[in-house]
Amino acid sequence: MTRAEFISRLRRGLAGLPVTTIADIVADHEAHFADAEAAGRSEAEVAAALGDPDRLARELRAEAGLRQWEEKKSPSNAAGAIVALLGLGALDVMFLLPLLMGVLGALFGVLVAVVALFIGGGFVFAVGPLASPPGGPITAFLIGLGLMAAATFLGALLTAATVGLFNLVVWYGRLHFRLLKPAIDQV
Repeated sequence: MTRAEFISRLRRGLAGLPVTTIADIVADHEAHFADAEAAGRSEAEVAAALGDPDRLARELRAEAGLRQWEEKKSPSNAAGAIVALLGLGALDVMFLLPLLMGVLGALFGVLVAVVALFIGGGFVFAVGPLASPPGGPITAFLIGLGLMAAATFLGALLTAATVGLFNLVVWYGRLHFRLLKPAIDQV
């Protein structure tokens, strides 16, 4: 593969990133080609050492998404980083997607249970004292309040678990990038 083909495919893969980011990445890779050419290596050797430009672009997009997540933790940045991580390759998607879907399904089930517990606690809190429960209206009031407090606590734990899961996915992406980095630095 020639320098022009490699850079063209890399640019195509980086489409959607900020123009300055794309320019910096392309300039770095152009410098790799120039340095290798000065050392007497062919463009094909440099391109082979850098690897597949499409995969490299996916990894660089994932890194950019992770940086955005670290700078500002928002749902849109989280979604962008996850999509970028899932785009790293077919093997990663085949491994991560079923695992993530199972875990996200379980988290969603817990979320539904937490909401139902909170609504149930609110119902007992509001209607329980009017229904003459055993132990009196204060008991129903306190039970409802306790159920809502338990739901709030479980919701906080669910939020912490969700952030932890996302950070685990980010860690996986960084590990993936670190494995590739030595190959890039050799050029």
